[in-house]
Amino acid sequence: MDKKSKIQTDRLPKHLAIIMDGNGRWAKQKGMLRAFGHENGTKAVRQVVEGSAELGIENLTLYAFSTENWNRPKLEVQTLMKLLVSSLKKEIKTLQDNNIKLLAIGNLDELPKKARKELNEVIEKTKDNSRMVLTLALSYGSREELINTVKKISIKVKNNIISPENIDESVINEHLYTRNLHDVDLLIRTSGEQRISNFLLWQIAYAELYFTNVLWPDFTKEHLYEAIIEYQKRERRFGKTSEQIN
Repeated sequence: MDKKSKIQTDRLPKHLAIIMDGNGRWAKQKGMLRAFGHENGTKAVRQVVEGSAELGIENLTLYAFSTENWNRPKLEVQTLMKLLVSSLKKEIKTLQDNNIKLLAIGNLDELPKKARKELNEVIEKTKDNSRMVLTLALSYGSREELINTVKKISIKVKNNIISPENIDESVINEHLYTRNLHDVDLLIRTSGEQRISNFLLWQIAYAELYFTNVLWPDFTKEHLYEAIIEYQKRERRFGKTSEQIN
């Protein structure tokens, strides 16, 4: 029996998030520059996007570039931004053919003008697509997102739009970058690292975490299926007991 057929389609994660890690190490193992790893990482992105859409996953969020990544060597940052523009141009057909809507979260004003323009064009062209929402986290940091959220709510409290007693989870959710997305059910990180790296800290409160040693450029649909099969073996209790769930 192949892996895909083992997946229970009625128990899919509604929101899958991935920390795509290992491009640099993959390139280094091959005696190449880090840029070579980033370029080959785009193939894994296509595999995961197509695989998720085929399974029926509603939301897929990819950690493409963090706020901390701006501190990388200038040449690497420039390469990543050029790659973002060229990938968006190349993948628009894949998104349209698969009826996938593109969104982006993060401090997008930090992106170079050309990258922002390309990103906005693809978001606009795919806005009516309905099979799956693909969200790219770009210039994204969860702590920065939470600080911005606190600031926005504070201004509303100050102007008597919200009263402090009415601040609950739903109010916070409404002011996050991800306000239109379901909480994360499954978080995958590649390359053997086992940390969250400032990614969707609020949204992964009850997510199942899945770590794999596979470096991102080598990640395929089969690896995606393995992660989902493992996710479906787990009992998600949300603070309750097994008896209450059953």
